[in-house]
Amino acid sequence: MTDFPEGSRDAIDVMREHGDKWSLRPYPSELVCDVVTDHGEILRLRPIRPDDAELLVRFHRGLSSDSIYRRYFSIHPELSDAEVRHLTQVDYVDRFAFIVESGNDLVGVGRYDRIPGTTEAEVAFIVADEYQHQGIGLLLLDHLADEAWSLGITEFTAETQADNRSMMGVFQASGFPVTSQLQDEVITARFPIQPTDQSRASRAARADRITLAGRGRGDRP
Repeated sequence: MTDFPEGSRDAIDVMREHGDKWSLRPYPSELVCDVVTDHGEILRLRPIRPDDAELLVRFHRGLSSDSIYRRYFSIHPELSDAEVRHLTQVDYVDRFAFIVESGNDLVGVGRYDRIPGTTEAEVAFIVADEYQHQGIGLLLLDHLADEAWSLGITEFTAETQADNRSMMGVFQASGFPVTSQLQDEVITARFPIQPTDQSRASRAARADRITLAGRGRGDRP
């Protein structure tokens, strides 16, 4: 039997709550919250819903070709109907996705997919070009890690192109102990998501920087 980490929800408890099929878990509306970017902008973060299909398509069409290539490793200007269904219809346990919204616009998506039969999950995220380098990827990673850990996932893995320093920077800034391997110009990163003193300190430091940045702007005439 798979061992579940201390502090996480045992798989049996999850199944008792949501039935013997985890896919029956209802929409986790309790996870909807406001988040603040490094620039002090307040955005809304929430789990994705099936009716976000049009929103996701519009978001994807607005991405630069470079952003798309870094996420999908190919030129992929349009999402197929099957891809949209797959990306928006998740079970909120083995497959989970958060979106970040600014008003009526989607500006970031992060997701994990559990590797079947394991306590590992592949994680990925993409942020609108105009919102990159504002800490949104890190916010998505934080919330994904919290939810995954509560559901018995203990480790995240991710693949990124060797020159994608931004993504590797997000992983390093999380405070989780990241290991990586390079093969054929692709980096495979791996890190446990159990909260540690370092990961907590990293979040606290980021929150302090955001607070100070907000106060600085507030002091301007």
